Amino acid sequence: MIKISELRLHDVINVIDGKRLGMIQDIDIDLETGRVKSIILPSNNRIFSFLAKNEEVIVPWEKIVKIGVDVILVELSSTNQLQIK
Repeated sequence: MIKISELRLHDVINVIDGKRLGMIQDIDIDLETGRVKSIILPSNNRIFSFLAKNEEVIVPWEKIVKIGVDVILVELSSTNQLQIK
């Protein structure tokens, strides 16, 4: 078993292109079923981060391939599949 506080210390890596997507900022949980729906990452598309809005990248739980000791591997065929909020 792993704690949410431990998950937040893991890097998220896309196995398709090897890009580092960042570290988990938050987790979306379905309160009725108790299941994790998605992980939320800070957006890396900021040129001037101090001027940018607080955008988030939402990765659906179904896209997670493996949770390792220090990384979380996700399979996203393109960054267009990511939802930016």
